[in-house]
Amino acid sequence: MLLRIKFLQYIKLCCVLLLSLGTFQALAQSDKDFPAKPNPPKLVNDYAGILNASEVSALEARLDSFDRATSTQISIVIVRSTGQYDISQYAVELGNRWGIGRKGKDNGALILAAISDRKINISTGYGLEGVLPDGLAGRIIRNEITPFFKSGNYYQGFVNGADAIIKVSKGEYKADPEDNVEKGVPKGAIAIIVLIIVFVIFFASRGGGGGGGGRYISRRGSDIFLGSILGEMMSGRGSSGGSWGGGSSGGGGFGGFGGGSFGGGGASGSW
Repeated sequence: MLLRIKFLQYIKLCCVLLLSLGTFQALAQSDKDFPAKPNPPKLVNDYAGILNASEVSALEARLDSFDRATSTQISIVIVRSTGQYDISQYAVELGNRWGIGRKGKDNGALILAAISDRKINISTGYGLEGVLPDGLAGRIIRNEITPFFKSGNYYQGFVNGADAIIKVSKGEYKADPEDNVEKGVPKGAIAIIVLIIVFVIFFASRGGGGGGGGRYISRRGSDIFLGSILGEMMSGRGSSGGSWGGGSSGGGGFGGFGGGSFGGGGASGSW
Protein backbone atom coordinates (compact mmCIF):
# COMPACT_ATOMS: atom_id res chain seq x y z
CA MET A 1 0.00 0.00 0.00
CA LEU A 2 2.81 2.37 0.93
CA LEU A 3 4.57 1.51 -2.31
CA ARG A 4 1.43 2.30 -4.32
CA ILE A 5 1.04 5.70 -2.62
CA LYS A 6 4.66 6.52 -3.28
CA PHE A 7 4.29 5.44 -6.91
CA LEU A 8 1.23 7.68 -7.38
CA GLN A 9 3.09 10.58 -5.79
CA TYR A 10 5.90 10.26 -8.30
CA ILE A 11 3.46 9.97 -11.21
CA LYS A 12 1.77 13.18 -10.05
CA LEU A 13 5.14 14.88 -9.70
CA CYS A 14 6.06 13.72 -13.19
CA CYS A 15 2.92 15.28 -14.66
CA VAL A 16 3.56 18.56 -12.87
CA LEU A 17 7.16 18.51 -14.06
CA LEU A 18 6.15 18.06 -17.69
CA LEU A 19 3.50 20.77 -17.53
CA SER A 20 5.94 23.17 -15.89
CA LEU A 21 8.90 22.47 -18.15
CA GLY A 22 8.14 25.36 -20.46
CA THR A 23 7.79 27.70 -17.49
CA PHE A 24 11.15 26.65 -16.05
CA GLN A 25 12.85 27.20 -19.40
CA ALA A 26 11.28 30.65 -19.71
CA LEU A 27 12.45 31.61 -16.23
CA ALA A 28 15.98 30.57 -17.14
CA GLN A 29 16.06 33.07 -19.98
CA SER A 30 17.44 36.37 -18.80
CA ASP A 31 16.40 39.72 -20.24
CA LYS A 32 20.05 40.72 -20.59
CA ASP A 33 20.58 37.86 -23.04
CA PHE A 34 18.23 39.44 -25.58
CA PRO A 35 18.16 42.93 -27.09
CA ALA A 36 15.10 44.98 -26.20
CA LYS A 37 12.49 45.67 -28.85
CA PRO A 38 13.90 48.52 -30.94
CA ASN A 39 12.54 51.98 -30.25
CA PRO A 40 11.97 53.58 -32.70
CA PRO A 41 10.81 50.41 -34.48
CA LYS A 42 13.21 48.88 -37.00
CA LEU A 43 13.01 45.79 -39.16
CA VAL A 44 16.80 45.64 -39.59
CA ASN A 45 18.89 45.65 -36.41
CA ASP A 46 22.65 45.16 -36.67
CA TYR A 47 24.09 44.72 -33.16
CA ALA A 48 27.36 43.37 -34.58
CA GLY A 49 28.12 46.37 -36.78
CA ILE A 50 28.88 44.40 -39.95
CA LEU A 51 26.70 46.46 -42.32
CA ASN A 52 27.24 50.07 -43.26
CA ALA A 53 24.51 52.69 -42.98
CA SER A 54 23.53 52.60 -46.66
CA GLU A 55 23.20 48.80 -46.62
CA VAL A 56 21.01 48.89 -43.53
CA SER A 57 18.85 51.63 -45.06
CA ALA A 58 18.41 49.67 -48.29
CA LEU A 59 17.37 46.52 -46.44
CA GLU A 60 15.04 48.48 -44.15
CA ALA A 61 13.31 50.14 -47.12
CA ARG A 62 12.94 46.79 -48.89
CA LEU A 63 11.35 45.06 -45.89
CA ASP A 64 9.22 48.04 -44.89
CA SER A 65 7.76 48.20 -48.40
CA PHE A 66 6.89 44.50 -48.25
CA ASP A 67 5.28 44.94 -44.82
CA ARG A 68 3.13 47.81 -46.07
CA ALA A 69 2.03 45.87 -49.14
CA THR A 70 1.27 42.52 -47.49
CA SER A 71 1.31 43.03 -43.67
CA THR A 72 3.92 40.23 -43.53
CA GLN A 73 6.90 41.31 -41.46
CA ILE A 74 10.42 40.07 -42.18
CA SER A 75 13.00 41.18 -39.64
CA ILE A 76 16.78 40.87 -39.89
CA VAL A 77 18.72 40.75 -36.62
CA ILE A 78 22.50 40.45 -36.40
CA VAL A 79 24.24 39.64 -33.11
CA ARG A 80 27.78 38.67 -32.20
CA SER A 81 26.75 35.49 -30.40
CA THR A 82 23.70 33.76 -28.99
CA GLY A 83 25.75 32.72 -25.97
CA GLN A 84 24.29 29.79 -24.05
CA TYR A 85 21.38 29.39 -26.47
CA ASP A 86 21.04 27.33 -29.60
CA ILE A 87 20.39 29.80 -32.41
CA SER A 88 16.94 28.38 -33.19
CA GLN A 89 15.92 28.65 -29.52
CA TYR A 90 17.27 32.20 -29.42
CA ALA A 91 15.38 33.18 -32.59
CA VAL A 92 12.04 31.86 -31.34
CA GLU A 93 12.45 33.64 -28.02
CA LEU A 94 13.45 36.90 -29.70
CA GLY A 95 10.61 36.67 -32.21
CA ASN A 96 8.10 36.23 -29.39
CA ARG A 97 9.63 38.97 -27.25
CA TRP A 98 9.47 41.47 -30.09
CA GLY A 99 6.15 40.23 -31.49
CA ILE A 100 7.33 40.08 -35.10
CA GLY A 101 4.29 39.76 -37.36
CA ARG A 102 0.66 40.72 -36.88
CA LYS A 103 -1.31 39.61 -33.84
CA GLY A 104 -3.80 36.95 -34.84
CA LYS A 105 -2.03 36.33 -38.15
CA ASP A 106 1.41 35.48 -36.72
CA ASN A 107 2.83 36.24 -40.15
CA GLY A 108 6.35 37.18 -39.14
CA ALA A 109 9.72 35.83 -40.21
CA LEU A 110 13.07 36.41 -38.53
CA ILE A 111 16.46 36.08 -40.21
CA LEU A 112 18.96 35.87 -37.35
CA ALA A 113 22.73 35.77 -37.82
CA ALA A 114 25.28 35.20 -35.04
CA ILE A 115 28.55 36.38 -36.55
CA SER A 116 31.09 35.00 -34.06
CA ASP A 117 29.20 31.70 -33.89
CA ARG A 118 28.98 31.57 -37.70
CA LYS A 119 25.36 30.51 -37.40
CA ILE A 120 22.28 31.60 -39.37
CA ASN A 121 18.61 30.90 -38.69
CA ILE A 122 15.30 31.58 -40.39
CA SER A 123 12.34 31.33 -38.00
CA THR A 124 8.70 31.61 -39.02
CA GLY A 125 5.63 32.67 -37.09
CA TYR A 126 2.76 30.21 -36.79
CA GLY A 127 0.98 31.82 -39.74
CA LEU A 128 3.92 31.35 -42.11
CA GLU A 129 4.84 27.77 -41.22
CA GLY A 130 2.61 26.38 -43.99
CA VAL A 131 3.90 28.89 -46.53
CA LEU A 132 7.57 28.53 -45.61
CA PRO A 133 8.11 24.95 -44.35
CA ASP A 134 11.28 23.99 -42.55
CA GLY A 135 12.83 22.25 -45.55
CA LEU A 136 12.37 25.28 -47.77
CA ALA A 137 13.80 27.59 -45.11
CA GLY A 138 16.86 25.34 -45.00
CA ARG A 139 17.17 25.48 -48.77
CA ILE A 140 17.10 29.29 -48.72
CA ILE A 141 19.88 29.30 -46.12
CA ARG A 142 22.04 26.86 -48.09
CA ASN A 143 21.49 28.29 -51.56
CA GLU A 144 20.83 31.99 -51.05
CA ILE A 145 22.57 33.09 -47.85
CA THR A 146 25.58 31.06 -46.72
CA PRO A 147 27.47 31.11 -50.06
CA PHE A 148 27.74 34.90 -49.69
CA PHE A 149 28.42 34.79 -45.96
CA LYS A 150 31.39 32.52 -46.61
CA SER A 151 32.97 35.19 -48.78
CA GLY A 152 32.19 37.93 -46.26
CA ASN A 153 29.43 39.52 -48.37
CA TYR A 154 26.85 39.63 -45.59
CA TYR A 155 24.73 42.30 -47.22
CA GLN A 156 24.11 40.26 -50.38
CA GLY A 157 23.32 37.20 -48.29
CA PHE A 158 20.65 39.10 -46.38
CA VAL A 159 19.25 40.59 -49.59
CA ASN A 160 19.01 37.15 -51.19
CA GLY A 161 17.46 35.60 -48.09
CA ALA A 162 14.85 38.32 -47.69
CA ASP A 163 14.00 38.29 -51.41
CA ALA A 164 13.60 34.51 -51.34
CA ILE A 165 11.13 34.71 -48.44
CA ILE A 166 9.22 37.43 -50.29
CA LYS A 167 9.07 35.21 -53.39
CA VAL A 168 7.90 32.26 -51.30
CA SER A 169 5.01 34.30 -49.92
CA LYS A 170 4.02 35.15 -53.51
CA GLY A 171 4.35 31.56 -54.71
CA GLU A 172 7.33 32.43 -56.91
CA TYR A 173 10.01 30.39 -55.09
CA LYS A 174 9.31 26.69 -55.43
CA ALA A 175 10.46 23.97 -53.06
CA ASP A 176 11.97 20.64 -53.98
CA PRO A 177 9.78 17.73 -52.82
CA GLU A 178 12.24 16.79 -50.08
CA ASP A 179 12.09 20.34 -48.70
CA ASN A 180 8.68 19.58 -47.21
CA VAL A 181 9.88 16.53 -45.28
CA GLU A 182 10.02 17.22 -41.55
CA LYS A 183 13.41 16.54 -39.98
CA GLY A 184 14.92 16.71 -36.54
CA VAL A 185 14.29 15.34 -33.08
CA PRO A 186 10.64 14.49 -32.27
CA LYS A 187 9.04 17.12 -30.11
CA GLY A 188 8.05 14.53 -27.51
CA ALA A 189 11.63 13.36 -26.99
CA ILE A 190 12.29 15.70 -24.07
CA ALA A 191 9.11 14.53 -22.32
CA ILE A 192 10.22 10.90 -22.69
CA ILE A 193 13.64 11.73 -21.25
CA VAL A 194 12.08 13.43 -18.23
CA LEU A 195 9.76 10.44 -17.68
CA ILE A 196 12.71 8.05 -17.77
CA ILE A 197 14.61 10.16 -15.23
CA VAL A 198 11.63 10.25 -12.88
CA PHE A 199 11.04 6.50 -13.08
CA VAL A 200 14.74 5.77 -12.53
CA ILE A 201 14.62 7.94 -9.42
CA PHE A 202 11.49 6.17 -8.23
CA PHE A 203 12.82 2.64 -8.62
CA ALA A 204 16.21 3.60 -7.21
CA SER A 205 14.49 4.97 -4.12
CA ARG A 206 13.05 1.50 -3.40
CA GLY A 207 16.51 0.25 -2.45
CA GLY A 208 18.92 1.75 0.05
CA GLY A 209 19.25 -0.84 2.81
CA GLY A 210 17.09 -3.18 4.84
CA GLY A 211 16.02 -0.85 7.66
CA GLY A 212 13.67 2.07 7.80
CA GLY A 213 16.56 4.50 8.16
CA GLY A 214 18.07 3.24 4.92
CA ARG A 215 14.79 3.73 3.07
CA TYR A 216 14.49 7.23 4.49
CA ILE A 217 17.96 8.17 3.28
CA SER A 218 17.26 6.72 -0.16
CA ARG A 219 13.97 8.57 -0.48
CA ARG A 220 15.49 11.80 0.76
CA GLY A 221 18.42 11.46 -1.61
CA SER A 222 16.13 10.91 -4.59
CA ASP A 223 14.09 13.97 -3.67
CA ILE A 224 17.27 16.05 -3.45
CA PHE A 225 18.36 14.74 -6.84
CA LEU A 226 15.00 15.59 -8.38
CA GLY A 227 15.19 19.03 -6.83
CA SER A 228 18.57 19.53 -8.45
CA ILE A 229 17.02 18.78 -11.84
CA LEU A 230 14.43 21.48 -11.28
CA GLY A 231 17.10 23.89 -10.13
CA GLU A 232 19.17 23.20 -13.23
CA MET A 233 16.18 23.97 -15.44
CA MET A 234 15.59 27.26 -13.67
CA SER A 235 19.19 28.41 -13.73
CA GLY A 236 21.09 29.72 -16.73
CA ARG A 237 24.45 28.37 -17.84
CA GLY A 238 26.51 31.47 -18.39
CA SER A 239 25.41 34.62 -20.12
CA SER A 240 25.61 35.88 -23.66
CA GLY A 241 26.39 39.42 -22.61
CA GLY A 242 24.89 42.48 -21.05
CA SER A 243 24.75 45.76 -22.91
CA TRP A 244 23.36 45.67 -26.44
CA GLY A 245 23.52 49.32 -27.37
CA GLY A 246 21.65 50.49 -30.43
CA GLY A 247 21.52 48.43 -33.59
CA SER A 248 22.28 50.22 -36.84
CA SER A 249 19.19 51.16 -38.81
CA GLY A 250 18.25 53.35 -41.68
CA GLY A 251 15.27 54.68 -39.76
CA GLY A 252 12.23 55.25 -41.94
CA GLY A 253 8.54 54.78 -41.57
CA PHE A 254 8.19 51.24 -40.21
CA GLY A 255 5.20 51.32 -37.86
CA GLY A 256 6.31 48.63 -35.42
CA PHE A 257 5.82 44.95 -34.73
CA GLY A 258 2.26 43.81 -34.30
CA GLY A 259 2.40 41.06 -31.68
CA GLY A 260 3.03 37.94 -33.74
CA SER A 261 3.97 34.59 -32.18
CA PHE A 262 6.57 31.94 -33.01
CA GLY A 263 6.49 28.25 -32.21
CA GLY A 264 9.74 26.80 -33.56
CA GLY A 265 9.22 26.59 -37.32
CA GLY A 266 12.21 27.28 -39.52
CA ALA A 267 15.75 26.08 -40.09
CA SER A 268 19.36 26.82 -39.15
CA GLY A 269 22.71 26.62 -40.88
CA SER A 270 26.35 27.63 -40.60
CA TRP A 271 29.12 28.94 -42.79
